Amino acid sequence: MKHYMPVRLFSGEGAVEKNAALFASFGDRCALVTGKRSAVKSGALADVTAALEREGVAFCVFDGVGPNPSVASCIEAGRTAHEFGAAFVVGIGGGSALDAAKAAAVFAANPGLDEEGFYQKRWDRAPLPILLVGTTAGTGSEATKVSVLTDSRGRKHSIHDDRLFAAAAFGEAKYTASLSLPVTLSTGIDVLSHCAESFFNRNADEISRAFAVRGVRLLYAPLRKAAAGGELELSDRAALYEASLLGGLAICDTGTCFAHNVGYYLTENRGVPHGFASAIFLPALLELVKKKDPAYAERFFRETGLGKAELLELVGLCLPENAIRMTEEEIAAALPRWENNNSVRNTCCAVSTAEIRNILEQLFLKN
Repeated sequence: MKHYMPVRLFSGEGAVEKNAALFASFGDRCALVTGKRSAVKSGALADVTAALEREGVAFCVFDGVGPNPSVASCIEAGRTAHEFGAAFVVGIGGGSALDAAKAAAVFAANPGLDEEGFYQKRWDRAPLPILLVGTTAGTGSEATKVSVLTDSRGRKHSIHDDRLFAAAAFGEAKYTASLSLPVTLSTGIDVLSHCAESFFNRNADEISRAFAVRGVRLLYAPLRKAAAGGELELSDRAALYEASLLGGLAICDTGTCFAHNVGYYLTENRGVPHGFASAIFLPALLELVKKKDPAYAERFFRETGLGKAELLELVGLCLPENAIRMTEEEIAAALPRWENNNSVRNTCCAVSTAEIRNILEQLFLKN
């Protein structure tokens, strides 16, 4: 077994305020990387700026991060940080903002670096120190060395590097209380995808499986409550946030399976939010494993305490109605991107391109 997760995680009430001095330990100037709304609406931005001001740390704000952030926006964020003379970067928001902050830290330390150099890791200097403040219970980016960005061709790619681990991450359930129901469901079902895909990954071991199982157990009740229209208490939000972190820890070394990568296509070409795009393929993943390795599938259901029917019901409750339609030509044109793909190869049971074609046809083929 091999696990490396050097992030200092601070969670619970007052996580930012109680650890304000930590910010100043990284320098006296920083760049805040965030989006337009969630960091403000959640109160996280106000808490972080108050902590920085109290500790005498000057800051600039780059709030141009959007959903599925582009490499170009991260280059701009890095340029802003570099020109300000930032000693470190603080990402505030959901997975998009946190992933963008990781990339911005690379570009800030390497002015002039372009997209190709970023993906090929031609980084002359290590990224600036990265601190992260999460405002959604979804990607678990606080705990990972992964940044998922959209390249100049409009395709989502993940980059993995130990230098992208945050030096510290802060999370309070109260920051997720302002999330709309669709965002709560999309980010929550993303956590389920992380946990299930990590469990069914060739790289899984007893530690990653323990994270995944605990994550599923924690999220099931509050996510089902939300999907049924119930109002979430702060304790429900706390359970979802903890599950999100556990999902991040689970995929930290295993990575995800085919469901995530095939889901990228729906986000790129149909505008489907990331969590929903991945979860659409969870039933197919469960069915494939149950068919090809029934004992391993049964282990997942046994350890999570949930049956296949319960999990599929939860997925169905969370997902919006499937209105996506594809032609045979569209499906055929998309298939080459999944040949020799790492996420596809890492699925515990072999998944062929023909099987992906069949899954897409069953879900989306126009009559």
